[in-house]
Amino acid sequence: MTPPQSADVVDENLSLSGCSKPWIEPTFTLAARVRVIITICFFLIAASSNSVVLYSITRKRRKSHVRLLILSLTVADLLVTFMVMPLDAVWNMTVQWYAGDLPCKLLNFLKLFAMYSATLVLVVISLDRHSAILHPFAFANSSRRNRLMLCIAWGMSLLLASPQLFLFHLHTVPGVNFTQCVTHGSFQEHWEEITYNMFTFTTLYVAPLSIMIVCYIRIIWEINNMESATSSRSLARSKNDHISKARMKTLKMTVVIVASFVICWTPYYLLGLWYWFQPDMIQRIPEYINHSLFLFGLLHTCTDPVIYGLYTPSFREDMKACLRGIETVIMGQERNKLLSSSEMNIKDYIINGGAASGASNGTIIHTVC
Repeated sequence: MTPPQSADVVDENLSLSGCSKPWIEPTFTLAARVRVIITICFFLIAASSNSVVLYSITRKRRKSHVRLLILSLTVADLLVTFMVMPLDAVWNMTVQWYAGDLPCKLLNFLKLFAMYSATLVLVVISLDRHSAILHPFAFANSSRRNRLMLCIAWGMSLLLASPQLFLFHLHTVPGVNFTQCVTHGSFQEHWEEITYNMFTFTTLYVAPLSIMIVCYIRIIWEINNMESATSSRSLARSKNDHISKARMKTLKMTVVIVASFVICWTPYYLLGLWYWFQPDMIQRIPEYINHSLFLFGLLHTCTDPVIYGLYTPSFREDMKACLRGIETVIMGQERNKLLSSSEMNIKDYIINGGAASGASNGTIIHTVC
């Protein structure tokens, strides 16, 4: 999907280049500079925190089907971190595209693939929680089912992002030394572009969000029915026993992760939807609104490790261990520097002291003679 970013503003200018209005070359504005700075900060936070989550999950000895789901979500977040954020920051700084046609196609494909994977993995997590609460006795087949769903999610991400390889290309403005990586000219009619954008919007946001909402509504409905069943207390107790504390904690964690995804990305997707039907609106709204909503969407990649840490004591222990390890390394380096400097001082003292004593002895002997 190509919501309104700096590249899309350029695309809109390119489409207007044949009109009577003069073409205005985009520049690296103050709002874009702020966007780049905040994107770099988000990149550092997301890269470090998700790497710690990845380390914490891979070092666990106890196998769990939930572990595989969180591992996939972390890998998807790292893809967004390393594919979307650097590309967005560099592209905003350079304004136009300098990397050639193949990187234009490949990087935009990887960008959309990362966004699809992060969304579809959340759908798999929601389906897993739905099955764990509504069908607790099917726990034996959950690991195999989750692997199958994850394979489908990653495969669909590749398939749905593949049109980017054919749509994006380089376009140079006639009479101007300005080249951009755009989708301008890939569609014969405007309705074809709107159809593709709506398809991407549906598969990337509307359909996954609908599935997640249905899953968690059914989960909440089932839990309320279990708690309100007073006619047969023993039966209610036996049902409630199936929903263990660990499952409830995992359920709460996934609900918060999905809620953060909805809160962070909804405003930006709605802005993109508005842009597709009224492209000239990009000239009416302030530039900082577009930048702010996109950055708010990227914030979701930073919140996932925090949410995982709040609901996972072992992750907090691993985080403390990593911090202690970093502190030990830093203290060790400082200690080595102090030791090396003290050794150099001792050597200098010995050399200078020996030379001085030799000189004094020579003077005394010369005087005596």
